Amino acid sequence: MTIRDQQREKVVALLAAHLLETGLTRISLRQLAEAAQVSDRMLLYYFPDKASVLASALERAAGQLATRLEELVPEGTCLKPAVLMSRLAALTTQEDLRPVMRMWVEVVAAARREEPFKTIAAGILEGFRQWLMPRLDLPDDERRDATTLAILAFVDGLALIDICAGGDAATRAADVAGLLFCK
Repeated sequence: MTIRDQQREKVVALLAAHLLETGLTRISLRQLAEAAQVSDRMLLYYFPDKASVLASALERAAGQLATRLEELVPEGTCLKPAVLMSRLAALTTQEDLRPVMRMWVEVVAAARREEPFKTIAAGILEGFRQWLMPRLDLPDDERRDATTLAILAFVDGLALIDICAGGDAATRAADVAGLLFCK
């Protein structure tokens, strides 16, 4: 890895941490550069434009969740929908992942209005969808796909509950997650 690549990785890590801490409210290029501890010019040396800066930082933040998901349900594991949903609900309501889930809600809200958020949100959602589908123990692909989307919607809903009603309410909802898919 070149020195430029190493520095770029450091910048991405700082940017991801900044976005998780502050949300998308402070996203001018100058503010992003300040958070990355570089000048605006240097930030544009590492990235072609602001959209690339945001995409890299948000992908890093999503990667934190992806790592935890892989630990929770490793590749090759296949679970019934109720079990998988319960595990995902419990994981995504953990205190240390709340900033990641809140950031996801902000990205989705911003995706309604503008790029690069539409593209970023679509890519992240598709990545989680592709991760989830092979881990579902269901007989046919059509049902597996629909169930995957329902689980993703539920997990996203937990993030909304957390933001609007607090972590305790989200945790209570997560605790009964498996019951919703039992049949």
